[in-house]
Amino acid sequence: MSSSNEPPRKTDQPSSSSASASASASPSLFLSLPLEIISMILARVPKRYYPILCSVSKNMRSLVRSPEIHKARSLLGKDYLYIGFIDENYRPVYDYWYTLRRIENSTTENLFESIEFPYPSEPNRFSMNAVGPKIFFISESCTPSSRLSIFDTRFGELRQGPCLLVKRGYNCVGLVGGKVYVIGGYQDDEIAAESFDLNTQTWEAAPIPDEKESHRWICKANVSFDRKVCALRSREGMTCYDTRDGSCQRSEMPNDQWSRVGLCVIDNVLFVYFSRFGLMWYDSKLMLWRVVYGFDLDNARSVGIGEYYGKLAFIWEKPSLNVSESKEIWCRMIGLLRSEVGIHGAAEPSQLVEIVPNGYRMCHCLSLSG
Repeated sequence: MSSSNEPPRKTDQPSSSSASASASASPSLFLSLPLEIISMILARVPKRYYPILCSVSKNMRSLVRSPEIHKARSLLGKDYLYIGFIDENYRPVYDYWYTLRRIENSTTENLFESIEFPYPSEPNRFSMNAVGPKIFFISESCTPSSRLSIFDTRFGELRQGPCLLVKRGYNCVGLVGGKVYVIGGYQDDEIAAESFDLNTQTWEAAPIPDEKESHRWICKANVSFDRKVCALRSREGMTCYDTRDGSCQRSEMPNDQWSRVGLCVIDNVLFVYFSRFGLMWYDSKLMLWRVVYGFDLDNARSVGIGEYYGKLAFIWEKPSLNVSESKEIWCRMIGLLRSEVGIHGAAEPSQLVEIVPNGYRMCHCLSLSG
C-alpha cells in the first residue's frame, strides 16, 4: 500500500477529450468501417467515456448502446458484478463476497464464485463506489476523514490514494465523466464539494452546491446520471447536484420500501426496485417515476440489481427447499426496451447461482467494467 505523500500516479487511461477524438474528428469515416471492427474498437473503450461518445452523433449513440457492442464486451469479459453479503448470525459481522462474470468466450453463460475482498485498515465506515474496474472507499461516518483507498479488482491490489482536500463525514459520492465528486460531510467554513480527476489523480474544489442544508447529502444511496450526482433518502426523496454549476434539484420518490442495493443506472436512466411497485425508472424530463412493464418478478425480496452488458442483472434470495437453514441466490437478466410509451422489460430464464447460509443478507451490488 502506498503512502498518501507519494506523487500522483500516471495512468494509462485516455483523457476525456481523447476518448472521442478519433470519432469526433471524422465520425463519418469511422462509421464507414465494418460493424464488427467498430464494435471491437468501442468495446475496448472504458465505459465511463461512453456518454462522451454518445454526444458525437445519433449514429454513434446508437452504436454505443447496440447489442453488438455488448456482445463484443462479453467476449472480452469486460463487465462483472461484485456482490457482498453480511452474515447476521455472527458477531462481529463478517462480509462474504462473490463475483458474477461471463465464462470465457461466451456471450450467455455466467459464473458466480466466492472471492477474497480486502478492506482498508481505517476503522471508520466508508462508502464503496465502482469506478471502472476499481472500487473507491471514502469515509461515510460521524468521524470525519480525508482518506481515500482504492481497490483494483483486476490485480487484487488495495492502495491508499491522494487524500481529499478536507475531512468529511457523511457525504454523497458519484462518478461523472472522468471525475469522482464528493458532496457534503463538511464544516461550515470548508469546501462544500470537491472532485477527483481520474487522469491527473488530483483533487480540486467543485462548484458550490446551492442546497444549503448539509443533511441532504446524508443519504441511503447515491447514483449519477444526466451529469448529476444524486442523494437518495427514504422519506425526503432525491436531491441532485449538477456538476456543471452546483445547482441542486429535489424530487419525490414513491412511498414504498427500497434498499441501497436495489438501484442502478443503465444508459443514463435510473432504475429502482420497490417492494410493492416493483421495478421502476425515473423519467428525468417529466420528473416522474414510471413502472417497467412486460414481466413479472413474483414479488421478489432482498433484491440487488446492476448493469451487466447493457441488461439489468436482477439478483434475489428465496428460502431453500432442499438444504436446511439455507437460502438460494437466483439471477435473471432483463433486457430493457425503450419506446415512445415507456420502458418494457424482456426477462430471460432464471438461474440458481448459489446456496448460502440463512443469515446472509445482501449489502452491496457493484457494477464494474474493464
